[in-house]
Amino acid sequence: MRTETTKEAPSIEEAVDAALEELGVQADAAEFEVIEAPTRGVFGSGKPAVVRVWLKPDVAAAIEAGENSEEDLEEEPLPVELRVEQESPELSEEDLDKVADTAVAVIQQILAGFGIEAAIDEYEGDDGEIILDIVGGDLALLIGRHGKTLDSVQTLVGAATSRQLGFRYPIVVDVEGYRSRRREKVEDMAKRTADRAVRQGRPVKLRPMTSYERRLVHMALREDRRVVTASEGEDPARSVVVSPK
Repeated sequence: MRTETTKEAPSIEEAVDAALEELGVQADAAEFEVIEAPTRGVFGSGKPAVVRVWLKPDVAAAIEAGENSEEDLEEEPLPVELRVEQESPELSEEDLDKVADTAVAVIQQILAGFGIEAAIDEYEGDDGEIILDIVGGDLALLIGRHGKTLDSVQTLVGAATSRQLGFRYPIVVDVEGYRSRRREKVEDMAKRTADRAVRQGRPVKLRPMTSYERRLVHMALREDRRVVTASEGEDPARSVVVSPK
């Protein structure tokens, strides 16, 4: 049984995603550290992200004892926007302020690296997560193509904040509401695709998506008893297929 792996990829999120897929677990079942953040060089000379991912001790023990079902272990990990960490402690208002302040400080360091000046608005999400929305100025660079840069920032902020605090708490990093708009768009597309698959009586393959978008599709259709979803292919051409039951 493999309990640890090291992966490299163009972004931190893609490296973590590849490691989770190799270990065959959800994000909640593992911990990770960023060994090297990605850099962007001239003419493609930048360096990839390098991360180390390992199973939590109780999960490793459960797998070894055969106590976890195959479905639980192989389900595609959920994005932070759609879940609250199972191990998030009950915190006082003062503790929550400390979590937010720590995350904001990390974001400000990242913004400084991009040469961006912006404000950070703080909200509480529906599931108790802390949402930090970066607003003001030209922030397209911070979002990146299909939100990949923002996904990397999200992962980096979560890892750095957890390391400083000594525990994990769900934090969502957004840029002027981009994630919320993106989520609504993908969920609407997923539902329309399910209707089409049922109407035509055949599988429908969506365009290649990032891991975040694929997870949104899986979640949007999880309760739809008419269809099943599955990811196929290799990144960056990996996509979701929606099939009628």
